Amino acid sequence: MVEASGRFVVADAVSDVRRALESLKSQRVDVILLDIEMPGIDGLTALPDVLAAGQGAKVLIVSSSADEGGAATIQALALGAADTLVKPGVGAFAGKFAEVLEDKLSRLLDAPAEAPASAPGQFRPAAVPDHFDVVAIGASTGGIHALSQVLRAIPPTFQVPILVTQHLPASFMSYFATQLAVLASRPCEVATDPMRIRPGRIIVAPGDAHLRCVRMSEGAAVRLSHEKVASGCMPSVDPMFDSLAETFGDRTLGIVLSGMGRDGSEGARRLAAAGGSVVVQDRESSTVWGMPGSVANAGCASAILPPDEIGRLIASRRRPA
Repeated sequence: MVEASGRFVVADAVSDVRRALESLKSQRVDVILLDIEMPGIDGLTALPDVLAAGQGAKVLIVSSSADEGGAATIQALALGAADTLVKPGVGAFAGKFAEVLEDKLSRLLDAPAEAPASAPGQFRPAAVPDHFDVVAIGASTGGIHALSQVLRAIPPTFQVPILVTQHLPASFMSYFATQLAVLASRPCEVATDPMRIRPGRIIVAPGDAHLRCVRMSEGAAVRLSHEKVASGCMPSVDPMFDSLAETFGDRTLGIVLSGMGRDGSEGARRLAAAGGSVVVQDRESSTVWGMPGSVANAGCASAILPPDEIGRLIASRRRPA
């Protein structure tokens, strides 16, 4: 199927991890298709080693275990896989599967770098204020791995609430929230309407609604919405940033991690105009520098950093007592 597309060449096809790692020692590739259930070492266990051996190659998990809502999918994305694709049953949906496979490969390889790499020192963490009342994180392709790195760098004692909009189907969200709770050592819930925004907690947007924020007599709460947005994403980062610009203004820290497209760029512009700060992931560590690159290119980024440094930056700033 890969070669029949006429766009790609298969460098090698092997049946286990050991052979794959040997093959990657002698050649460079752009994308690695990795199954999960294989003889010997399984794909999830091998994924960190495969990523290292791939030297920048993007890994697409192609497995019958990567079904919607499956734990294997979230685990693979958290470990650094760029995307996942469910392998069809024998003889089932073969034509459609080939089209979807070609589309995913094309998106991974053709994703534009929408902005030039930043000059050293052009964006400095010092530009981020010392205090904020809410952290809002937007991400898409490659974002789960980056998000896990950000959260690991934030201590459990950090009490500022964290809102997350990650492009995922609704069926994944319950397990995704569970995984974030483990990674961050703090409670994490899928947003419902209305849900109070409380210290020390993470709230994630459901897969079928935008996460917005509104002021209440005491504090703030989540409101869900379903309007169409320019990016076409559901959920979208833009409505989250828009609402935070209105409710928290300059007390907001927005984060944009790896992702395809431009979702978040309009909201980041409004957030910056309201006095809030926006930090984006650097191009070198991003699977796709579309979303963070569009924010940087618009001049709305206060800092451009790898995910672990973003986490340390968040942890170094805190809401005053």
